[in-house]
Amino acid sequence: MTAGVTPPAGAVPERELLAAALREAGVPDEQYWIEGVHEPAPTPPDFVYLRRAPDGTGWETGVYERGAHHPAGTDPTEAAACARLRGLAL
Repeated sequence: MTAGVTPPAGAVPERELLAAALREAGVPDEQYWIEGVHEPAPTPPDFVYLRRAPDGTGWETGVYERGAHHPAGTDPTEAAACARLRGLAL
């Protein structure tokens, strides 16, 4: 799905499918953060993340360490960003 585009009614966002896949793979909840889908609280000290890019141009993935986001890349689509996060998390 493209950033800023609402999925069709009944469609499951790529982020939700990714969260389910990470849970099924046994990735601990505190090791990943997916905007709007899996946002552990309190915020863990270190994790891989997927969020909308700060400049609004797509989706950013990376590693959050010591209170700072460290981007690994920005993708134009949610699907591409989910694939990148899957690689970082597994």
